[in-house]
Amino acid sequence: MIKLNFPDFEFKLKKIDNKTFIFDSFRKKYILLTPEEWVRQHVLNFLVFKKIPITHIAIEKQIIINNLNKRFDIVVYNKTGDVIMLIECKSPSVKLTQNVFDQISIYNLKLNSKYCMVTNGLDHLYFKIDKLSKKFTFVKDFPIK
Repeated sequence: MIKLNFPDFEFKLKKIDNKTFIFDSFRKKYILLTPEEWVRQHVLNFLVFKKIPITHIAIEKQIIINNLNKRFDIVVYNKTGDVIMLIECKSPSVKLTQNVFDQISIYNLKLNSKYCMVTNGLDHLYFKIDKLSKKFTFVKDFPIK
């Protein structure tokens, strides 16, 4: 896998039937290593690096939007259990286009996050959502302190 724009992290990898799997320490199991999973695992380690408690992070949970089953990549909760950041991970080969912003915006209709992050592992974009005006403003750096 290619080097991503995150700090260096150590991962446990193993091969099964010529397929590579990565150990997900959050879900406590090996996951098929796809380019998107490579990004997701870096983001999860980045959140820990940023001192986000593991208990405040949810991964790939199903939500229902307009009677359709959807699955978000990562959500960060605050101390009171409110969603504070919604994160959408894409493969490094996927450009962060309007379609990606549309996707995370649809998920956020249900989750009502204050911040969102979209990343392909190479580029990371953070933005704050103003619920009243229904507009977002880009922020320069990881917004959760």
